[in-house]
Amino acid sequence: MTNHTHLLVTPETEGGISRLMQTLGRHYVRYFNYTYKRTGTLWEGRYKSCVVDADNYLLICQRYIELNPVRAGTVEAPSDYTWSSFRSNGLGRPAKVWTPHSLYQQLGKSRAERIAAYRELFRGQIDARILNQVRQATNQGMALGNDRFKQEVESLSGRRVATLKRGPKRKRHDGE
Repeated sequence: MTNHTHLLVTPETEGGISRLMQTLGRHYVRYFNYTYKRTGTLWEGRYKSCVVDADNYLLICQRYIELNPVRAGTVEAPSDYTWSSFRSNGLGRPAKVWTPHSLYQQLGKSRAERIAAYRELFRGQIDARILNQVRQATNQGMALGNDRFKQEVESLSGRRVATLKRGPKRKRHDGE
């Protein structure tokens, strides 16, 4: 996109995504500043991220990302966007800097079956409720998955990864 980038990454090591983003930022900023004869930072603040329940949401997130230029009106089809992984996943062009996820590999026994199955995922629109869930989880740094998945992530990480239900503030009693 013109003002942001989406990455769907499965880390192989603890802290792998943080190190990836730090290295990417360091190298890209240096390249960009040198190329355009400028100095300073390029981005405002830290990157936004969320933990994704891959079994239930990985392909939804891929659709979300690959349809983003279409929703923005930049292109008419995800295959038209130069920087989209759809060209590999849906058209079969070789991927040079990434490896397809195992869930993508499970879409078919052959390369042709996987490509056809992946393209079939793009026949309909993404439900507005699902779009909102993806956006909310990413913008708030929450987990994207069902309640059981969120509880498991909270237990493992020791931090809240689900939004709290809205409602009246709890009344405080003396001594609390």
